[in-house]
Amino acid sequence: MSSKRFVSNIGGVVIGRNEGQRLIRCLQSLADINRIVYVDSGSTDGSVKSAKELGIEVVELDTNVPFTAARARNTGVNYLLQKYPNIEFIQFVDGDCEVAEDWIELSSHFLGENPDYAVVCGRRRERFPQASIYNQLCDIEWNTPIGEALACGGDALVRVSAFNQLKGYRDSMIAGEEPEMCYRLRQAGWKIYRIDAEMTLHDAEMTHFVQWWKRNERAGHAYAESYSLHGKEPENFRKKETRSIVIWAAVIPIIFLLLNWVESSFFFLWLLYPLQILRLGLQYKNKLGSLKHSFIYATSNVLGKWPQFVGVIAFLKNYAYGKQGGLIEYK
Repeated sequence: MSSKRFVSNIGGVVIGRNEGQRLIRCLQSLADINRIVYVDSGSTDGSVKSAKELGIEVVELDTNVPFTAARARNTGVNYLLQKYPNIEFIQFVDGDCEVAEDWIELSSHFLGENPDYAVVCGRRRERFPQASIYNQLCDIEWNTPIGEALACGGDALVRVSAFNQLKGYRDSMIAGEEPEMCYRLRQAGWKIYRIDAEMTLHDAEMTHFVQWWKRNERAGHAYAESYSLHGKEPENFRKKETRSIVIWAAVIPIIFLLLNWVESSFFFLWLLYPLQILRLGLQYKNKLGSLKHSFIYATSNVLGKWPQFVGVIAFLKNYAYGKQGGLIEYK
């Protein structure tokens, strides 16, 4: 069966906010899809105009409702399905990404031939990994194993019937909405797969420590919110990640500070953190192949517990007051 049949039944949902030239590259890379909507979250850089000039349909989100990527994606799907109800698959793309030339054909063929799978993703790479240590960290993070997967990221091809069954993403989540939806898909019997193929080029444009901090803060918020939703279920979703953040960023430092207050000679206990970086760095070398990259990644994972803990606290504060958290943007 030719994969061209599946390509003709695909819609594209692109989301963005002040992505500039990155958005133009993104939209141009979706030439294989003729049913595309760009959902804009309050851009002030002419993104809406640029998309329209390329002949792309545009939806601008109501600024009176809090922006989230989840809300933008759901809005895009609803718009496309109202106009084109026969669409079988939706290609989700973040506006700072460019889709690889063969990705649409490969991914749609996979879903067309494998009806048990709801989502297929591939290799997302950083466009300029050498531009900064923070870009390099993103590129390492994107390189997840090939095969059966627990979740996807923001770029993925999704089966419409599965998406509709779960009512899509959870609008209120300010981050981590993709793994949370994938969790619900898996609980409903669907599968997720990562094929060995280039999918997208991502342009993180992270050059400052503050951006790294904010990105980790957002991750901590996502872990805590996901745990609050599904952590008590059999899979203990995000329990391990949330517990690790609290232990390494709060419990251990408090214990060490109390011991140091009693006896200053306990200062050596703080060596636990560099030792943890050493342990993880050696562990990651088998996966990453580069000792340098392994220790960069290990250092980020250990030090990142503190901004992640800030995100956890922010979620708990909002949860206690019954409020939805605002976007935590890193660029």
